[in-house]
Amino acid sequence: MKKLLSVILFSLVTFTLKAQSDDVDMEAIKKIRKEGLENSKVMDIAFYLTDANGPRLQGSPGFMKAANYAKNKLTEFGLQDSRLEAWGDFGKGWELQKSYIAMTAPYYRPLIALPKVWTGGTKGLVQAEVLLVDETDTTALEQYKGKMKNKVILLYKNDKIKLSFGPDAKRFTEKELEEMVNAKPEAANQRDTTFRSMIAAMRKATYLSNKTKEMAVKDGAIAFFSMNPLGKDGTVFVTGGGSYKPKDPENLLDIALAAEDYLTLCRLAKAGIPVKLDLDVKTKFYSDDLKGYNVLAEIPGTDPKLKDEVVMLGAHLDSWHTGTGATDNAAGSAVMMEAVRILKASGLKPKRTIRIALWSAEEQGLHGSRNYVKNHLTDTTTMKPNAEGNKIAGYFNVDNGTGKIRGVYLQGNEECRSIFTKWLEPFADLEAKTVTIRNTGGTDHLAFDRIGLPGFQFIQDQIEYNTRTHHTNIDTFDHLLEDDLKQAATIVAAFVYNTSVRAEKLPRKK
Repeated sequence: MKKLLSVILFSLVTFTLKAQSDDVDMEAIKKIRKEGLENSKVMDIAFYLTDANGPRLQGSPGFMKAANYAKNKLTEFGLQDSRLEAWGDFGKGWELQKSYIAMTAPYYRPLIALPKVWTGGTKGLVQAEVLLVDETDTTALEQYKGKMKNKVILLYKNDKIKLSFGPDAKRFTEKELEEMVNAKPEAANQRDTTFRSMIAAMRKATYLSNKTKEMAVKDGAIAFFSMNPLGKDGTVFVTGGGSYKPKDPENLLDIALAAEDYLTLCRLAKAGIPVKLDLDVKTKFYSDDLKGYNVLAEIPGTDPKLKDEVVMLGAHLDSWHTGTGATDNAAGSAVMMEAVRILKASGLKPKRTIRIALWSAEEQGLHGSRNYVKNHLTDTTTMKPNAEGNKIAGYFNVDNGTGKIRGVYLQGNEECRSIFTKWLEPFADLEAKTVTIRNTGGTDHLAFDRIGLPGFQFIQDQIEYNTRTHHTNIDTFDHLLEDDLKQAATIVAAFVYNTSVRAEKLPRKK
């Protein structure tokens, strides 16, 4: 009986200590809320990353300008060792310097059209005819061989534009958030099956396009037109393009058109009506510096025993070239920069060191974060955390647009549920309360999660993200919501501070 009582007493004491270690310092939270919600600078930061800077394509002058702005601003906020750190070789940079594309016959019509990245230009104004390729298999393509010289190639499509009967911007409903809370861990084989199915469909859809491009290059075509079926009402979704490998040749000019313009050209050409175009596109490749760079800065820890441990927060700084990368991901970068500004301006003293990272080349495959984790935190023999990696207390990421934070994805880390639930309690009035076991993918927290470090992405309302702004020509400052970004920066600052003063590092997945 005495032994049993001792075990029970020990368990109660351990539980009590653990609970106390996750209690929220409400005085600190009050300071964070006041600074974040009443004295915010998040929109100022976002303005300089977007309107004042322009696009931030990896390796472009725009990216380096934004990176240096961020580095200097973090120093101004009071962070230490603000720096640009090379993570390895990336490849050529690229910049769009001029773009004019219009239909001149059978009548004049300016086209909503954007050249894809890492593709060549026209070397001045050229007039060209459209050649419609109306085939569905590569064998039939042979009939077009030798006919593509000085033409603009158009693959026939007869897609139907789906009209919108719902809002482009939406917030999660209480029912949807409740389903997230009650979700069960998703089986790995279920995720893999979905992923394989998606990849197979994409490969099938692009195979004919790639074969046609190969023939167009050999024949000496001027350009190739593309269309993303997601785009409508003048919104152009633009990704992909040519190769950025240092020794690869300049690529055929590939131009993404708004769906309405693309389908107009298809119908005209299909009817046998000659379609003529004016094109004047100027692009520039940069190969003087092939390396990729992340922006890093720190708030040093103050506890003698814990200051060598690190809490990280991050977002990717790079964007595509079509808009100014406002929701993807100047929003996340501004939120993270604002979060560390809040902590410094509030006068709080984190016990652990806080390190902000603004990643590069996320859009090309999470290169910045993956290489940082590989270079600094990974034992490459075991693919588990090394000594430096074991000092990481946790990593927090924002990369889902301008929407406010509604909670956090546990990424399968059930042991963090009670911790995060308690940390969200002071923000229930700001509609952030959901903790879900679900995973979310496609962004930089995955680099940490893949080697077993606690890495998390916040749940955000999908404000126009997949319908309008994600990788499009209208991803601009005007589509940012100030109150949502203030809320997000405030919550991120609180999570980072709480992690920095917690008795133990955040639990890792077993």
